[in-house]
Amino acid sequence: MMPVSMVGRAGERAELDRAWSTVVDAGRPSPAVTVITGAAGVGKSLLVAAAVEGFSPRPAVVLSGTARLHDPAPYDWLAAVLSGRDTSGLDLPPDALAWLAQQPTARERYAPGTLLRLAVRTVRGLVGAGPAVLVVEDLHALDPASLNLIGELATAGDLPALLVVASRPPADAVAPDLAVRVLSRLCGVRGAVRQHLGPLGVAEVAEVLTQVYGGTRPADRITSAVWQRTGGNPYALTELLAAHAGRGPEALVHRPLPEHLRLPAPRPAAPPDAELTGREVEVLGCLVAGMSNKQAARALGISVRTVTVHVSNLLRKTGSASRTEAALWAVRHRVPSRPLG
Repeated sequence: MMPVSMVGRAGERAELDRAWSTVVDAGRPSPAVTVITGAAGVGKSLLVAAAVEGFSPRPAVVLSGTARLHDPAPYDWLAAVLSGRDTSGLDLPPDALAWLAQQPTARERYAPGTLLRLAVRTVRGLVGAGPAVLVVEDLHALDPASLNLIGELATAGDLPALLVVASRPPADAVAPDLAVRVLSRLCGVRGAVRQHLGPLGVAEVAEVLTQVYGGTRPADRITSAVWQRTGGNPYALTELLAAHAGRGPEALVHRPLPEHLRLPAPRPAAPPDAELTGREVEVLGCLVAGMSNKQAARALGISVRTVTVHVSNLLRKTGSASRTEAALWAVRHRVPSRPLG
C-alpha cells in the first residue's frame, strides 16, 4: 500500500531537502536544525524516513535513536545510536562510553556536566567529517539527559550535520517543561526549520483513495465519511484501508471501526471571512510570528491577560484547536499582518 503520510507533504519534503543542502553545500559552522511536531499518527516518522532516504548526495553517516518505551533512561537517544555500532575507534574513556551505551555492568563515575560533554564528544566522533543526519524520534518521550544532549548538539560548532527532531506536543512529554525549553532552543537556532503536521484535509483523503482504488475517485460522500471517521489522521486512514483491503470503498464507510481507530472528527475550517477585530488581527500576526503571550503583550503594549482573552477568541472564531492551527489558518487565508508599534 502507498505511504499515506506522504500525501500532502510535498512542501515539507522540499524544506527538508533544502535544509540538507545547507549542510552539504554551505559548510555551516553548526548543524542545520529541523523540528517536526504533530499528534500521534500524523506521519512524522514516515516523513523523516522518506526525506532521509531521498537526500542527495547520500549522508555519509545517519545516527538515529529514540526512547525506550515506557521506561526512559539517561541518554536513551545516544544509547540507541550506539546499539550494535563499532565504537572501538572513538577516543573516549571506556567506562564512560559503556555507561552512555547503557551497558548493564557500567557504573556512573562522572558528574552530569562531564557526562554531557562526553556525550557530545561521542556524537562528534561518530559524525567525523560528515556530512551526517542526526534523527531524533519522539523527543517528547526522551529522558532529561537526552533532551539536554539534543539541545547541545543543535548549537555545537564544527558539526557537519542536519539535526532532524520529531515530537508530539510538549504536553505529552516525559518532562514537559524541559521539552518546551529544548524545543524553543532548537527553533531559536539560526535558520531552523519548524514544521507542524496537521491531519489530512478532505481533498488529500480523496487523493489517497483515488490512488488506492486504481485511479477511480470515490464519491464525495464516501470521501467525506472516511475523513470524518479517521479524523484525517494518516495512521488511522492507513489502518482503515488495511482492515478492508480487497473490498470496495463502501466498506470504509459501513463496516465497524476498530476501537483504537475511533478518533474524534477534525474541526471544520472556519470560513475565510471570519469576523476579526483589528486587535485580534494584530494578535494573530503575533501568533504567526511564533510569539508567546508575554512577547505579544510587549509588542502590542497590552497586558498578558488581554492577549490571553484575544487568543481564546481567535481559537473560537477560526475553529482552531491550538495557537499553531490559528497561525496556519491566518497563512492559508492570507490575513494581512498589521505593523506593530
